[in-house]
Amino acid sequence: MKLTTLGFDADDTLWENERFFKLTEERFTELLVDFAEPDHLRERLLAAERRNLKMYGFGIKGFTLSMVETAIEVTDERVPAHVIEQILSAGREMHAHPVETLPYVRETLEQLAPDYRMVLITKGDLFDQERKLAASGLGELFDAIEIVSDKMAETYSRIFSETGTGPQHAMMVGNSLKSDIIPAIEAGSWGVHIPHDLTWAFEHADEPTEAKKFRRLGHVGEVPALLREIF
Repeated sequence: MKLTTLGFDADDTLWENERFFKLTEERFTELLVDFAEPDHLRERLLAAERRNLKMYGFGIKGFTLSMVETAIEVTDERVPAHVIEQILSAGREMHAHPVETLPYVRETLEQLAPDYRMVLITKGDLFDQERKLAASGLGELFDAIEIVSDKMAETYSRIFSETGTGPQHAMMVGNSLKSDIIPAIEAGSWGVHIPHDLTWAFEHADEPTEAKKFRRLGHVGEVPALLREIF
């Protein structure tokens, strides 16, 4: 079956993202070292993030608010004001981080763009995702940009139907099994997993190894060869 559309995740597929969250999390645990052990703080923070997803969504703003909430909880509402200020400052610094594209990304997208309809499919805060896309300089290589609140099978079915010729003629490339690969396959698309060294615990899932349209690659630069092999 002819493939017409390629979907690409953004964070930790095209550019670094989780690394900045991990660095900020380490800073957060240092700020509260007098109140709780680092491992306990990480557990409480992850619980707050999960709890707040439906209200704040994915991204830096929700992460920052979850850090503030966790700081209040673990200190029994005694967290010093200067600690809150430093947490907010850390969140602002995350928004200011330069965008670092991953290896092989630009040359691979440039190679694929003439032959396929290219769609960037990313979730998170609209403002921050637009900022990173602009800073990456990759926007011109995509025919469509989709910034969504979450990624489910229905999301991919809609996007690939509106921007391409349907999910059965599409392939999704991303680092998250839970968000990029499994729901895309459920929608009828190919799912190509490119693992990143750092993956948020919320995005962990088992590989759908029995799915005929599942593949795992080492890096984005291997996508063209995979397309030649399959199609």
